[in-house]
Amino acid sequence: MTKYRLIALDMDGTLLRSDKSLDPATIRDIEEAAGKGIQAVYGTGRAMIELLSYVRQIPSMRYAVCLSGALVYDFKEQKSIFCRELSGLCIGEIVKTAQKYDAMAHFLTEKESVVRIDQVSHMADFHMGVYQPMFLELTRKVEDMAAEALRYDSIPKVNVYFRSVQDRAQAYEALKHLPLSFAFAEGASLEMNAAGVTKASGLHALASHLGIAMTETVGIGDADNDRAMLEAAGLSVAMGNAAEDIKALCDVVTADNDHNGVGEAIRRYCL
Repeated sequence: MTKYRLIALDMDGTLLRSDKSLDPATIRDIEEAAGKGIQAVYGTGRAMIELLSYVRQIPSMRYAVCLSGALVYDFKEQKSIFCRELSGLCIGEIVKTAQKYDAMAHFLTEKESVVRIDQVSHMADFHMGVYQPMFLELTRKVEDMAAEALRYDSIPKVNVYFRSVQDRAQAYEALKHLPLSFAFAEGASLEMNAAGVTKASGLHALASHLGIAMTETVGIGDADNDRAMLEAAGLSVAMGNAAEDIKALCDVVTADNDHNGVGEAIRRYCL
């Protein structure tokens, strides 16, 4: 009988195929695990509003470690279990830096996803074109992100999407003195949470809430923003499409996200 009780799944590049859809075979394997008392949960940088269409497709996935660990949410009870936010002063500094590089700032709260109206229609410029349909549908669009930043005393997460990895590297150097956790994400993105917040801290919070030891958890991911979660989990699984350094730190490697790598890992190590 498997010793694993909780499976934390990154979404983009892991749970989702390259076209951002769910493989029916992946849903089948997750539901089979749920039937045996093994819970799969979202372990994602996405905002809660960006998960809802997937939640409807996989009824057994009740919990989300979202916003890169800043928010742990229970969809059944419709309430947060844990939330930690970065300060308003940090938000202002991030927006100033984004403006310097003509980059796209993105505010993520428990209820909203907020972007600048004139940037969302050309997200390919920021290496985020695959997300444009979702952003057009789900985001609240504002004229001025600096003015928008003044509305918040704190916020769970801020992303900035740059035009080049060189711009991202320079912006990181300008911001790294702030009390933040940083992750280099896909394309040329920089993800920022309060200091100490990672997918690992969110997974710890959820596991503690459920009475599950971290040795009984599985983490599955593909990218730098999954690193802490993978290092903390009892079993770490890298997707076949993962970066080579992520594969190197994981216990095992599964198939890629377009060939049900998540399902393969569940069947091999949890069922």
